[in-house]
Amino acid sequence: MSGGRGEDAGFGVQPLQPGDPRLVGEYELVGRLGQGGMGTVYLGRTPSGRAVAVKIIRADFAGLPQLRKRFAAEVRAAMNVNAFYTAAVVDADPEGDPPWLVTAYIPGPTLTAAVDGHGPLPPDTVRLLGAHLAEGLAAIHKKGLVHRDLKPGNVIL
Repeated sequence: MSGGRGEDAGFGVQPLQPGDPRLVGEYELVGRLGQGGMGTVYLGRTPSGRAVAVKIIRADFAGLPQLRKRFAAEVRAAMNVNAFYTAAVVDADPEGDPPWLVTAYIPGPTLTAAVDGHGPLPPDTVRLLGAHLAEGLAAIHKKGLVHRDLKPGNVIL
């Protein structure tokens, strides 16, 4: 599960594109955070204005019953993951058209952006980051989930 990104909407937010939805469930979409193989992640706002990350599954994938079933199972499992170093699931509609997932928005640059902008991380920082990643992945795996898209662009510092 990807998601994440937090209260400071300045990290990697791109404008919405023509054809992007403006509302998903009760969440107003205000920008794009990224796009992956399964869908697009948007910066959204709750009705009270809190920032959230909204992942919407691609239309061509949403039409595949086996993918919908897998996504629904992952959403159910992810809702049970409550651990440090993971983005909490706020809401979801795996049966929606298209299916979507809302997580807490975590402030900070991605690992890719940090290294691109400032060079390699110091060894002590890399060790600490590795420990945090391991703790988050252990919590996810304990619930029967596999991340499937762990890469520097999805690691929020």
